[in-house]
Amino acid sequence: MAFKPNRSFKRKYDRIFKRDPVAANLFLLLAEMADEKGRVVTNEVEIAPLMEVRFKDPTQYAFGSKLNG
Repeated sequence: MAFKPNRSFKRKYDRIFKRDPVAANLFLLLAEMADEKGRVVTNEVEIAPLMEVRFKDPTQYAFGSKLNG
């Protein structure tokens, strides 16, 4: 099942993005990787290449439109 962020998730992402864009995109990647119960089984060695593949620029806003504010 594909991850579909709801409004609450996007608000959390936006708050994190304002402070640290890379952390916000890591948050998004982990949410995309989580199972139905929200669990993610991985480590930093596996995350680094996934971040490179998922985000061309890990500091860029991931939801298409620019962040308001």
